[in-house]
Amino acid sequence: MSGTTTAAALRRRAAGSGANRWVVLVVLCASLLLVAVDATVLHVAVPAVTEDLKPGGMELLWIVDSYPLVCASLLILFGTLGDRVGRRRVLLLGYALFGVASGIAALADNAQVLIAARVLLGVGGAMIMPATLSILRQVFPDRRERALAIGVWSAVAAVGAAVGPLLGGFLLEHFWWGSVFLINIPLMLVSLPVGRILLPESKGDGSGPWDVAGALMAAAGLFAVVLGVKRLGSGEFAAGGGVWTALTLVAGAALLFAFVRRQRRRAHPLVDLRMFARPAFSTSVGCIVLAMLALVGLELIAAQYLQLVLGLSPLETGLRLLPLTFAAMAAGLAGARLLRRFGPRRMVCFGFCLTAAAVLLLTAMGGQDNRTLLLSGFVLLGFGLETTLFGAYESMLSEAPPEQAGGAAAIGETSYQLGAGIGIALLGSVMNAAYAPGLTGVPGVPASASTAAGHSLGEAHEVAARLGGPAGAALLDAARHAFVHGLHVTLLVSAGLLLLGAAMALRLPRAMDCETAAAGETPADVPTEAPADVPTEAPADVPTEAPADVPTEAPADVPADDPSGGSGKTGDVPAPRAAADSRVSV
Repeated sequence: MSGTTTAAALRRRAAGSGANRWVVLVVLCASLLLVAVDATVLHVAVPAVTEDLKPGGMELLWIVDSYPLVCASLLILFGTLGDRVGRRRVLLLGYALFGVASGIAALADNAQVLIAARVLLGVGGAMIMPATLSILRQVFPDRRERALAIGVWSAVAAVGAAVGPLLGGFLLEHFWWGSVFLINIPLMLVSLPVGRILLPESKGDGSGPWDVAGALMAAAGLFAVVLGVKRLGSGEFAAGGGVWTALTLVAGAALLFAFVRRQRRRAHPLVDLRMFARPAFSTSVGCIVLAMLALVGLELIAAQYLQLVLGLSPLETGLRLLPLTFAAMAAGLAGARLLRRFGPRRMVCFGFCLTAAAVLLLTAMGGQDNRTLLLSGFVLLGFGLETTLFGAYESMLSEAPPEQAGGAAAIGETSYQLGAGIGIALLGSVMNAAYAPGLTGVPGVPASASTAAGHSLGEAHEVAARLGGPAGAALLDAARHAFVHGLHVTLLVSAGLLLLGAAMALRLPRAMDCETAAAGETPADVPTEAPADVPTEAPADVPTEAPADVPTEAPADVPADDPSGGSGKTGDVPAPRAAADSRVSV
């Protein structure tokens, strides 16, 4: 048996039987579904929360934003902590905290308690998200199986994002707003014992102390950067909060710069930045950022278009966006086959180009409803986006060393969150710049009303309602035309970013290499002896004597118990616990 085949058998044996691995995937996907649903379920409950708790404007902003803000800033901290103390342990603690925080949020009687509960939910989400992806990396050591598992995982994430608003709307029609949080508790009560029994424990090599100061530095830096980006996207920069926004961004960038310098100097860094020296890893991270940067802000603008231009209800808007989700699910489930067939480079490049084509198709949208156009555009958009993200995530995880799985998963999730935040700020700014000039000098409308309507289409509706009569109708008509024009400009900018991502994807590997799993990649807990069902003697049809031109004795620098499994590759094969940077990339 060849060394490669033996190594693959050993890794499968260490991960457990095939049935157990797929059961583990089900548990991990259930965890991800909860986190993904909770990220969006509150959006439809905001009016009910506002009516009941009477929060101020800043308190309402923190009720909505504290969860994603805290979650994004703590991903690296808990991802690397899982590599040290055990990924299952961090995941189970995240389950418990998520359940407790959900109960507090459901029973909150004032805005301050709800904000604190949302912060705790963000901490629990940051413990759960990288742990699910890093455990998946360990449980599926075979790249073909891992690609299929990531496809299922990403399809579940797409389902969760879409189900959140629909589930929230259903619960609000029958119960009070706290029910959107209360549904988490029974699911977590089931997930805790099931995860304790079924999920395997895994961790990195544990060499050196955990860099607590570095972890806190990364968390504070990411918090400041994400907060600054959100302030940019909300328009606070233009509204007079520019100084504080700029200081927040500068402080966050300085902390992250100091964090990078600290990691480069340490013998045992929190995050091995040498991973970014690998083109496949750094390119995959860049593709994730660009994909989210181009599209998340676009989703928000599309939702405004459907409701404020076409006049659809929130439920009708959610139903119109469902084809996008179904297409993303299909792409996730087909991703493993596409990756084997076309390889990472062509798959990610195709995904970017298909998404850009969908965005350009949607520039044909106007002031009238065109169901066929929207359906076609959203289906292409969902399939292309998920194809891009699937290929990028799979390449990133496969390129990362197993002992750095938690850190790599945290980097991928952080890139996702940063790309989304920057996209909202960037595309929102482009939209506002193209929208506002269309409302200057509307006949019969006072200049002050036109200025107020130029802030957003939602505000234009309010101003037009106050004006009433022909002036209100003229302002509303001008605002809708200006919004459609701004949407077209934003779509063109988004298409340009997507084509830039397609060019970046050309640095990815051409083929999905599944056969070069080096001995150095063998997990530390895998026995170096062959399992009982792996024959140690050569088959009868294989000559046991070495050819005349091959030395029968091992070189002096190669140990007698060669980990290559008898493949004959004895010249420079590292020992099973070799350093991460000596492994052969897959």
